[in-house]
Amino acid sequence: MPLPAVLLLAGLRVFPLFSSLTLSFRRWDLQSRDDSYPFIGFENYGNALGDGRVWGALRNTGVILVAAVGIEFVLGLLLAVVFVGELRGKRFAIPVLMLPVMMVPVVVGLTWRMLWDNQYGAVNEVISWVMGREVTIVWLAETRTAILAMIITDVWQWTPFMFLILLAGLTGLNPELYDAAALDGAGAWALLRDITLPGISRIIAVAVLFRALDAFKFFDFVYMFTQGGPGTSTETISWYIYQLGFKFFRMGYASAVSYLALILLTAGATLYAGRFLREERA
Repeated sequence: MPLPAVLLLAGLRVFPLFSSLTLSFRRWDLQSRDDSYPFIGFENYGNALGDGRVWGALRNTGVILVAAVGIEFVLGLLLAVVFVGELRGKRFAIPVLMLPVMMVPVVVGLTWRMLWDNQYGAVNEVISWVMGREVTIVWLAETRTAILAMIITDVWQWTPFMFLILLAGLTGLNPELYDAAALDGAGAWALLRDITLPGISRIIAVAVLFRALDAFKFFDFVYMFTQGGPGTSTETISWYIYQLGFKFFRMGYASAVSYLALILLTAGATLYAGRFLREERA
């Protein structure tokens, strides 16, 4: 019975995976006249390790990942703490908060690109209203402001995801623990530190891991906002791989960079998960 589904998954997942792996060991350049695509061993990987754009793209990816996921966790936790109790309009507010997650990232990017516009965007208008003077920040034309705009946009879209997971974790905590701590005179910070965070530590770890793995593939907002500019200062690793493969047609090198990024991501995720599991055993 499951054989057709297994074959379908193998055709769509396993075969492309191994095909791209073999491709990474060849000089597969569609702009070259050499159509033999010779086997070159680990040359592509060696070139990738010495490619400054690879490490620059990984650095940008890391900055966006750490900042965005960190802010999403903090905001998601605050929202979950607020909504876990009895709150008027809770059934209406939660579906509204989840709307950004259900939107296509390209649509979100297009909408926020208009909001970040330096002449007609609502962001500058709000800042001008708050400051009491006209502000015309060119958000998407400078490296720091462009990365900040991407982080804020990602936080707006994916904070509800973190909020929903943490809210599910909080609802599973025993309310008697809070009652007992309150009788002992524990304040809000003590309740959060000694009951809430330890009680959902495993859920927090899983939520952060899942969100970080997804954020590592950061592509849509780079495509919609800056396309890696100014120059290459805002490109992420996913954008650089896309450029290599579908703009410069260096398929072999693009595959090698992809697997190098995969190795680094797998190593980081394994270390993170291993440390979390050791803490749980302890």
